Amino acid sequence: MRAFLTPLTWDESGIDPCTLGADVSRYPILLHAAIDARDCRGLAEFYRQLLGLHYRQGDEPLTGGNLDDADWLVLLDGDNNRVVTIQRKKDTSPPTWPSEDVPMQIHLDFKVPTEEELERHRAHAEELGARVLYDRSQDEGEPLYVLADPAGHPFCLLVQ
Repeated sequence: MRAFLTPLTWDESGIDPCTLGADVSRYPILLHAAIDARDCRGLAEFYRQLLGLHYRQGDEPLTGGNLDDADWLVLLDGDNNRVVTIQRKKDTSPPTWPSEDVPMQIHLDFKVPTEEELERHRAHAEELGARVLYDRSQDEGEPLYVLADPAGHPFCLLVQ
């Protein structure tokens, strides 16, 4: 097993992937975050609307009253980069954060530029079905809300 040589380097080459000009192709790149949910389409719609994303071609909701049995949906940003995927899992329980009875399966942090935007996005998330778990919006250092998406996964909206 490889160990870190120093806190600033990642392998024997001494290349720091955070340094400008580093050969970052040598390192994996995060493709997307995948979230498990019982209602795959419902949670995909929540994140699509919350984050202003769109479906990958072929993943759009069915029309004409057809049964939607999607089990893997990919959401893209305006440049068609993957951001979030939702995977149907029939046997999943919502996390009970901050209790550890049912631990978090994923935790997403979303930054906003101002306290006004924090309040706007919190309200929008609640309109879409999120609920506030923790309110730290008055914190002078880093105002934030911890919310739960409709499937119960905690996520943060924070000013940064």
